[in-house]
Amino acid sequence: MKDTYSNIYIHIIFHIKNTNELIEEADLPEVFRYIGGVVRAQSGVAYVVGGRPDHIHILTSLPHTISLSDFVRAIKANSSRWIKGINPRYSKFSWQAGYGAFSVSESRKESVINYILGQKEHHKKQSMQDEFLLFLEKNGFLSSNSIPQEELR
Repeated sequence: MKDTYSNIYIHIIFHIKNTNELIEEADLPEVFRYIGGVVRAQSGVAYVVGGRPDHIHILTSLPHTISLSDFVRAIKANSSRWIKGINPRYSKFSWQAGYGAFSVSESRKESVINYILGQKEHHKKQSMQDEFLLFLEKNGFLSSNSIPQEELR
C-alpha cells in the first residue's frame, strides 16, 4: 500500500498533580478547547474533551505518525504550559506523570462521547479515584496484584 490507514480510538484520562491546584470550573471550557487544539496539532481528531477540575478525559484518534506516549506527552506538556499562563493562580500547575489510555471500538465511540460529556453529573455519584479503578478493572489491570491506592492519587 502506498498510503497508511489507521482508525484507532483512544480514551485518555489524566489527573492534576496537586489537588490544591484545581482548574476553576469557569476555566474548564477554555481548557477543553485548548486541549482539542493540541490534539489536532498532533494530527489527531478530538472527538470530545471533558472532565472535572481535577482530571481530563479525551476521546481521540491516535495518529499513525506518533506513539501513544509521545502523543499524550505533547498534550500534557502543551496544555500545562498554557494553563500556567491563563491565570497567576495556576503558576505551579502540572499534570501527574501517569495517564490511562484505553482502546475504544467504533461501536462504543458514541457511548464514550456521552460518558465524557456527562462528567459533571457522573462525579456527583462517583469519585475520580473510584472511576479510574473501575476503568483499570474493566481493562484487566486489577487483579490479586492490585495497584496501590497511593499510585492513583
